[in-house]
Amino acid sequence: DYAPWRHYITSRLQKQPELQIVGEVSDGLEAIEQTAKLQPDLILLDIGLPNVSGIEVVRRIRELAPKSKVLIVSQYPFADVVEEAFSLGAWGYIDKSDAGSELLPAVEAIIQGKKFVSSRLRGFG
Repeated sequence: DYAPWRHYITSRLQKQPELQIVGEVSDGLEAIEQTAKLQPDLILLDIGLPNVSGIEVVRRIRELAPKSKVLIVSQYPFADVVEEAFSLGAWGYIDKSDAGSELLPAVEAIIQGKKFVSSRLRGFG
């Protein structure tokens, strides 16, 4: 995603002592490469990425890092996109406009092995 948004997300997550940020990327191809290299526990991902779409990245992550869990943080609150993300293995989906209030609860839920959907998207996925 773009740098200011990544900085916002990272600054929110860095305040949580139990979380460690191991990488940050700006496009889908980098996301695939870094996932294969780092094998993170949790990946935060946008759908609208340059080079390779976030949906394709989720598909590839299932192959390259099957233990990694994916949380989609996107401005695409459309039922078909949310449902496709979950069908490909995403563990959570939050609308970017809800990230301020739902990012940390989503991360905590997914780390505990629970799925999470933004309150405005409930009924999707």
